[in-house]
Amino acid sequence: MDLDKHRTPAPYEGGEGCLTTLVRIPVRIVVLVLVLPVRMIWDLLVAGGRLVERVLLRPLGRALEWLYDQVLTPVGRALAWLTVALLVWPWVGLWRYVVVPAVRYRVVVPLVWLYGAVLTPFGHGLRWVYGKLLVPAVTGLITFLLVWPAVGVWRYVLKPLGIAVDWLVTHLLVLPLARVYRYVLTPLGHGIAWMFLMAGKGIAATGRGLRTAVVWLVMSLLVLPLAWVYRRILAPGGREIAAAFGVAWRIAGFISRAVGRALAWLAWHLVGAPVTWVYRAVFTPVGHFVRDAVWAPVKRAALEAGRAARGAFASARETLRTARRDAWRALVGPPQVTDARELEGSAARTLGRTTTVPSAAPAPEISLLADKTVERG
Repeated sequence: MDLDKHRTPAPYEGGEGCLTTLVRIPVRIVVLVLVLPVRMIWDLLVAGGRLVERVLLRPLGRALEWLYDQVLTPVGRALAWLTVALLVWPWVGLWRYVVVPAVRYRVVVPLVWLYGAVLTPFGHGLRWVYGKLLVPAVTGLITFLLVWPAVGVWRYVLKPLGIAVDWLVTHLLVLPLARVYRYVLTPLGHGIAWMFLMAGKGIAATGRGLRTAVVWLVMSLLVLPLAWVYRRILAPGGREIAAAFGVAWRIAGFISRAVGRALAWLAWHLVGAPVTWVYRAVFTPVGHFVRDAVWAPVKRAALEAGRAARGAFASARETLRTARRDAWRALVGPPQVTDARELEGSAARTLGRTTTVPSAAPAPEISLLADKTVERG
């Protein structure tokens, strides 16, 4: 087992009093007895997890990666190409060369003509009728029937009535209430506030005395005893228990490591060495034979099959491209390409031409630049 290595901890110096000296050794023995099985189980789980990761998870991950790279990726690419070739390209051609022209010339162009030639003049006419005839007529009617009567009622009825009501409320209600508030309620309120202030000061003085007494009782009967218990009993005991757990965990680690080494030695001499000998003496020669006699021919056959499949896919792709090009030529006709060399130069047959004009003089087979080069040489 691969366990943590720690040096023996320094002896712990307890706090004040004799309690730490009396309980230190028994507490450490009890904690060691309780912690040792937990530490051994923990070390066993750690070693088992590392063994599973090294023996099972890593090879499984490599196998899955090889399967993904060598099998799933090529198959996925082939399926994607087949899907595109069988499903996407026909629909794209149908959309591009059938649906789009039909919609453009059967639907869009008539709708554009209808909008520009019919709907736009009709809308302009409706806007002119609304702006020049309907709006002024409705505005004048509303002004004559609603606005002018409302203005007359406000100016000659409601406004004088409001002024009269305002004068009556001010002289009969507001001014008497203001005098009552100023000369009666304000002095009475000041007197009541002064009485409550004096009573509050007396109650505050009494409350401060009661609070001081309650604080003294709580400090004397509760806080000081609890502080003494915590400082003299709980704190030293807690420190000793924590230190005992630390020491016991380290000692259990040493014991667990010794037990693990012994078990590893027994496992190697009882299982590991025989299995290693069998692997080297039996399985290795058999594996070499299988690799050379079986796996190598199968691998070569698989490579040849892969090359043949790639060639077949390339031929199918070229066939599809040729069929698509022929279909396009059948729809729009062959491209009109003229050779520029046929339009200039001599009409007679030359090195760059295959046609011959009977009445034209033959052009020279060698250029003048080549003649000058030969003469200089």
